[in-house]
Formats: sequence, structure tokens, C-alpha cells
Amino acid sequence: MPTIDYLRISLIDRCNFQCTYCMPEGIDLQYVQQQDWLTRGELRRLLTEIFMPLGFSRFRLTGGEPLLRSDVVDIVRDIAHLPNTQDLAITTNAFLLSNLAQDLWDAGLRRINISLDSLDPAVFQQIVGGRGRSRWPEVWAGIQAAHRVGFSPLKLNVVVIPGVNDHEVLDLAALTLDRRWHVRFIEFMPIGNDDLFKDRGWVDSETLRQRIRQRWGLTEGQVQGNGPADVFQIPGALGTVGFISQMSECFCDRCNRMRLSADGWLRPCLLNETGQIDLKTPLRQGKSLADLRVQVAELLGAKPDINYKMRESGVTGAYSRTMSQIGG
Repeated sequence: MPTIDYLRISLIDRCNFQCTYCMPEGIDLQYVQQQDWLTRGELRRLLTEIFMPLGFSRFRLTGGEPLLRSDVVDIVRDIAHLPNTQDLAITTNAFLLSNLAQDLWDAGLRRINISLDSLDPAVFQQIVGGRGRSRWPEVWAGIQAAHRVGFSPLKLNVVVIPGVNDHEVLDLAALTLDRRWHVRFIEFMPIGNDDLFKDRGWVDSETLRQRIRQRWGLTEGQVQGNGPADVFQIPGALGTVGFISQMSECFCDRCNRMRLSADGWLRPCLLNETGQIDLKTPLRQGKSLADLRVQVAELLGAKPDINYKMRESGVTGAYSRTMSQIGG
């Protein structure tokens, strides 16, 4: 079993996009009130007094959209400068990134993942929702800003939806040819999007790899990261292409992560809440963090069994919670 040392921290459960695969229209979202978010100070205490003593050293800030937190730069600075932090990254839709990229870099952030599901502004708008002009130019500007500042690796995440953006796979893969960018194709999965998933289905990673092989060929690749992507490289390309295959090639037995929601719930799995722990309430009640640390340690001890059960069952059925509520 892998060492469990990677914590994904959701800073906020809301987003300025409403992507069809994450927050489909018609779903009744119950947002956490701002006063119920873990504060900057609470996050720092949890990291220094619970997670780091238990061996956690790798962290990713997620949402919703983490750049909507007004104190996101301060949170990055706090975590980046903790003595036991070995790796810190953030996942964003990049809509607000062009104005924040330099500040995030100066605060100590070096790695960034950006959602970019289409190079076509019209298709992009179809996916991210909202009326009016496409938001694609702002996202592209955010990507360019991250590139200029020097974030490396700079990863672009693409959720592949049949009949919507799967025809763009080669165009997206071509971004890696002359840029040190890393495009990761993610299999569409049923989390809070029952109707769309039933209507569209999903494309398996091997099908996407075959398309790229037929155009350019593929060799094994390598890129820094803590996630489950299988990484390849187009011969001669500066960047890489990765495939996250949670539907066709279950990687639960390799999972090394825990998830902390914006309102302070620690979960062992994206799709399994077995043993989840409310950390915020006892923290605010002044309870002993030593006792909380024991509870977290027990959950870590149970995670290998949870991983095994998820590996055996696979990703089946549909899930009522959306990715923004779970903490992607």
C-alpha cells in the first residue's frame, strides 16, 4: 500500500463556473455558509498539530474554485512556509488567475493544475455554463500568466465528454508539442450528474491513447505529481499527456490521499465516506487536538481496507453529491 501523506484541502465549496459534469443545471446545491468554512488559522492548526505529525507533507488546494477565497494567497504562504511541507499545488479554473499568478508564486506556490475542457470558446461556454460571452479568453489569459510566471509543471485537466469535446483530444494533446505543458485527460464519471452521464457515457483512456498513437506515436513519460495519472509523451514533445482512468482502470489500491472539505470534514475517499471525521466542530469547541489526532490516525489505519473495497467494487452507480461539494 502507498504511504498516505497527501491531503487535498477544499477551501470553498462554490464556484464561478457551473460545469455540466460538476454542477449540472437543476441540481439543488446547498452551499456551506462562509462562517462555516475552516479559517486560515484553523487550517494552519490542523496541519501543524494533526496532519504533519501523522506524516502528511504534500498538499493540494481545491474547491469549488479556490481563487474565490479572498485569503487564498495568505493560505498558500502559510502552507508553503511550514517546515514539513514538501509539495504544495492548487487546482483552479484560471478565470481569476491572470491577476493572481504572480502573487501566488511570490507566496511560495510552484505547481498548478488548470481545468481546460475545450479550445473552442463556444464549446467551452457550453461546458462551463452561464449566459453571455464566453469566459474562455480569461481562462486562456490565466494559463498564459501561469506560464510566464514560471509554474512548473503546469498541468491542464480535460474531462472528456462524448459528443461534446472528445473531438478535440488531438488539438489538446498538441499543446504539449512545443510547450512544457502537461495535458491530462480525465474519464467522465458519475458524480452528481446522473442525467448527463446516462445520456453521454464516457470514453476510456485507452481509446484516447490510440488516437494519439495513430497521429504521433506515444512513449512513456514522466512528470512531477502526487496523483494517479498514467503519463506518456509524444516523441519530441516538450510536455506530456496523462490519463486519469478511474472508470476503466481503477487505481483505488494506489490511492495515497485524504480529503478535507471546506467545512472541516475529513474523508478517506472521493466516493466513500466511511469513518469520516468532523474536525471543525471539536476544534471550535476547544477539544484536545491530541484526541483528534488519534481519531485521524485510526482513519488512516482503516484506509487500506477502504481502498481495497473500492478496488473490488469499482466506480459503479451515481452519486448525489457534486465534485464541488466533495472538494475536487
